[in-house]
Amino acid sequence: MTADRAMAASEAAPSNGILPVQEIRTAIADGAIISDIPLTAAQMQPASIDLRLGRRAWRVQSSFLPGPETRVADKLPRLAMHEIDLEGGAVLERGCLYIVELQESLALPAEISAMANPKSSTGRLDIFTRLITDGASEFEAVATGYQGPLYAEISPRTFSVLVRPGSCLSQLRFRRGPSSMSDDAMIRLQQDVGLVRGASAVDIRDGVARSVNLTPADDDGIIGWRARKHAGLVDIDAPASCAVGDYWERLTTTDLVAGGLVLHPVRVGAVAAQEPAAIGVRERDGGAERRHVGRQRLAEQVLRDGADHALVQHREHVAHAARLEVLDAAQHARAELGPGLAGGVLEALGAGLPGLVERGVACLDLLRGETLPAAEVDLAELVDQH
Repeated sequence: MTADRAMAASEAAPSNGILPVQEIRTAIADGAIISDIPLTAAQMQPASIDLRLGRRAWRVQSSFLPGPETRVADKLPRLAMHEIDLEGGAVLERGCLYIVELQESLALPAEISAMANPKSSTGRLDIFTRLITDGASEFEAVATGYQGPLYAEISPRTFSVLVRPGSCLSQLRFRRGPSSMSDDAMIRLQQDVGLVRGASAVDIRDGVARSVNLTPADDDGIIGWRARKHAGLVDIDAPASCAVGDYWERLTTTDLVAGGLVLHPVRVGAVAAQEPAAIGVRERDGGAERRHVGRQRLAEQVLRDGADHALVQHREHVAHAARLEVLDAAQHARAELGPGLAGGVLEALGAGLPGLVERGVACLDLLRGETLPAAEVDLAELVDQH
């Protein structure tokens, strides 16, 4: 084979990695992503699509996975307490668990798999949600070549929420072949490009560890916000419609204990976060993994440490990333939660015992790159945007 033919064959062969929006649009046109209600431009993100709630929901007794060769619909009659019609809007109560059929379904090619994660706004509202497919043995994962419906497991943990058909709580990324980057590749990127800044030493082991910053960004001393125990209803589809003070109480440096912030087991808190981010995040929670983040200067992860829900500052600044997965842009924290929140958002949710979150102490979340086809991401353009 001549050099020209080899180059042409290489260019024609699909690249492994996360599919960019151009290929997602092609997948929709080819019938790999299906919906009776046409997908909208608003659902399209740089490397993912937003998933919309359908009309039918079920209040269920417990979380479940269907398991091999079993459909979600086969298990619902045994576990569903009652069916809910979301048409016109319905309230999902705090502390309750629901299964909701999604508007999108899939007919993936044999070489394509997918993975889901909550949208950043979903995490900030402390809504636990994860994707389920027929025959699934794990949450959030769609097997290669999957053909069938999609469901969302939803459990609001802090606020009761109003949803309706078309509400978007999670997003789906599509992957061809392996896409995770090795530690060696991440180290080279840190050396050559600078993935994170602000730390004297960068810990890269199965991802990039990041630590907490509890220094206020402004003179007001605000380091974050804690969710109020008894707050009103949140309409998922009405952003910026709630008064901040009705749902969140300020956390300042006077709330620090021994230089750290204590997350109490029966309270839910939100602490400010600072993190320019342009790469994918893989977070660890007791060995489990979830993936989500913003494409702008905010990254959002979940740290579980007590029962408080909190948003906290990162010390490290994620500068930019070459050929890394680019996900949904998170909204600027100042717009979401008012003055005092700058940069990225780290959520902290407690589970059982009080936990001390200290400045500079490594968190449980890890940055981890996922490759994109080289032609799809221009590093200089990405840096200019952020």
